[in-house]
Amino acid sequence: MGHNHNHTSKNYGKAFAIGIGLNTLYVAVEAFYGLAVNSSALLADAGHNMSDVFSLILAWAAIWISTKKPSGKYTYGLRKSTILASLFNGLLIIIASGFILWDAIQKIQNPIEVPGNTIIIVASIGLIVNTGTALMFIKGQDDLNIKGAFLHMAADAGVTLAVLIGGLVMKYTGAFWVDPVLSFLIVGVILYGTWGLLSDSVKLAIDAVPEKIDLNEVKHFLEKIECVEEVHDLHIWAMSTTETALTAHLVIPYGCEDQLLYDIREKLHDMFEITHTTLQVEKGWDDDQYRPYNN
Repeated sequence: MGHNHNHTSKNYGKAFAIGIGLNTLYVAVEAFYGLAVNSSALLADAGHNMSDVFSLILAWAAIWISTKKPSGKYTYGLRKSTILASLFNGLLIIIASGFILWDAIQKIQNPIEVPGNTIIIVASIGLIVNTGTALMFIKGQDDLNIKGAFLHMAADAGVTLAVLIGGLVMKYTGAFWVDPVLSFLIVGVILYGTWGLLSDSVKLAIDAVPEKIDLNEVKHFLEKIECVEEVHDLHIWAMSTTETALTAHLVIPYGCEDQLLYDIREKLHDMFEITHTTLQVEKGWDDDQYRPYNN
């Protein structure tokens, strides 16, 4: 049976291009002023934003690669690259967090005077850039890479807001220890926002059943279908961050499988968003012949 469902990822090329361009420019500005005034918070936020620029690049590349047609060697295409990119993004952010934390520890032991006005101005620009970029990815979060892009940018906006508030505190109170403390806050936000994404990516990378699908519910659905006597060898896994595959053996009496298989495929798609179904039909126990049906 052929496929009649198109699940190609929505083209977010323009959003990725704008987001990457604006954030790269902002990282350069933030890093320059962070070094100029020796601000741990600005440098940490610049590192955070830089890791997210790489994340946007990787996510964009992975989504583009996933649209390529299958070849003789890669019969499923390169859809799995979206999962690998999402996994790499999570690891990249964890590594960046370690450098940020190390710098914060050094600065909190020896607080340095930081001009609050500079932090306020730079952070205000970042808040606009990060919020605007996040809004471009607020839709389409059924794709793990789009979700990752949104989470990165939303977290950046929140962190930049904290840096802005910290700049105000330092300007009016002279409490310069706030600067490295903000770095600890940034690390906390990074780890909190990244853990779920990294966990989901690892599970999909090792072919776990996607979180949104209950394996027992799918099996129960198949077993209750009229003419299906038994279900075994049921497997469900992610082909990409947006596509799910299923294979199963169904024991079905002779003569009722053709329309039945089509109906099962459609219902699995509509009820569970399973996009690639392969069912192997086995005749009743009194007939040892079987015939494969690919859906």
